Amino acid sequence: MALIDRFGRLINYLRISVTDRCNFRCIYCMPKEGIAWKPMEEILTYEQIRDFVDVAAKLGIEKIKLTGGEPLVRRGLDRLVEMLSQIKGIKEISLTTNGSLLKNYAKNLKKAGLSRITVSLDTLKKDKFRLISRLGNLDDVFEGFDALFDAGFENSKINTVVMKGINDDEVIELVEFAISRGVDIRFIEFMPTDTVKNWQSYFVSINDVKRMIAERFLLKPSQKSSNGPAVYFDVENISVGFITPLSKNFCSQCNRVRLSSDGYIIPCLGHSDKIDVKSYLRKGDLEGVMKAIIEAIEIKPKEHALLKEPIHSSMSSVGG
Repeated sequence: MALIDRFGRLINYLRISVTDRCNFRCIYCMPKEGIAWKPMEEILTYEQIRDFVDVAAKLGIEKIKLTGGEPLVRRGLDRLVEMLSQIKGIKEISLTTNGSLLKNYAKNLKKAGLSRITVSLDTLKKDKFRLISRLGNLDDVFEGFDALFDAGFENSKINTVVMKGINDDEVIELVEFAISRGVDIRFIEFMPTDTVKNWQSYFVSINDVKRMIAERFLLKPSQKSSNGPAVYFDVENISVGFITPLSKNFCSQCNRVRLSSDGYIIPCLGHSDKIDVKSYLRKGDLEGVMKAIIEAIEIKPKEHALLKEPIHSSMSSVGG
């Protein structure tokens, strides 16, 4: 079966937020004081997530991305990965992380069946890393990269949010770091949330980022593609991707829906619409789960409204 929305888009990719909690307080994600964490009794259990994915796979979902908050702050994530890896129809399970806890969990995640890992990294400077993350330690992230290689992960990626006056002077250094590690890197435009009232002051167009890189490296159009909207170019031994949610939205190619940690299906990151599926999961009503997924696809909008209205108080609450 295939999930096709009313605009003819094939939906085969599910992002699952396993927790709203995080050990960082990144300036583009949440306020300095943090957010009120949801009580654990409101968070889906691993078994409920497995049941949701089992239904979603029967409808045509093939690829899973586990997110947070920071997914590795939730205990026993490798157990969830193992559960999901056994579901018929699921071809790939990946993870997005800030990298700070990878040194503790990379090997177990690989053994459980995780396909690949994307690490968020916005700077190579320790003082700036502290400024951006507010709580993080850059050395922990570097050790996380070592752990990725030790565990045997391939096709790893770096995600970098480019911010004017903060890290836009490090674009070349970040590409060089990716080349030295043999991992792909993707540059992402700063997106507005309620957390950052003056988000325009941070915004850097990806076109400007691309020009910076082209002054130092030859950008060759790549045949590489991924689950997401990045446009890739080959640079030496890696691929460099560009994600443009604002300057050139990619909504016409969107292939995803989201499941929040507290049990809501979110058809679009750039809209406030959501459908409660937790009640069905807690009752074991899998037919209700199926109807909720189909309804979410039916109401999925043509494009996001990120530039028109404040959507989310923090990216941590919806999985980014």
